[in-house]
Amino acid sequence: MSIDKSNEDEFEQIIRRGLGGYSEPVPADFTEKILRQIRGAEERRLLARVILQERLALAGCIVLGVVMAVAAVVWGGTVAAFAGEINVIITKIIQSGRAAGGNWQVYAVFAGVIVFVVYGLVDLLAGEG
Repeated sequence: MSIDKSNEDEFEQIIRRGLGGYSEPVPADFTEKILRQIRGAEERRLLARVILQERLALAGCIVLGVVMAVAAVVWGGTVAAFAGEINVIITKIIQSGRAAGGNWQVYAVFAGVIVFVVYGLVDLLAGEG
């Protein structure tokens, strides 16, 4: 709050210096109106950025779905073989999980750490800038 107040006071001083030669009175809430307009413009800019990101994510999902459908039609046998391999891998993962049995807590912590690392990398690489 003190930062907003100091910015408001600083802005008020800049306005007063700039309008020093004018004889017309400046309304008391002029600074507040200008700062509200600036905040509104900032909010609209951020909202436009979020909307753009959401549209890009939606477009990416649609494109990925279309690519997968085309791949299934064009390379049906290869995709089916790949799906079979994935099924084998999933089955082996499940078997190894059953074999681990009593150590599921360790694997749960390990999975949490992996999720955190992946999240950190995504945030680092695709963050705000």
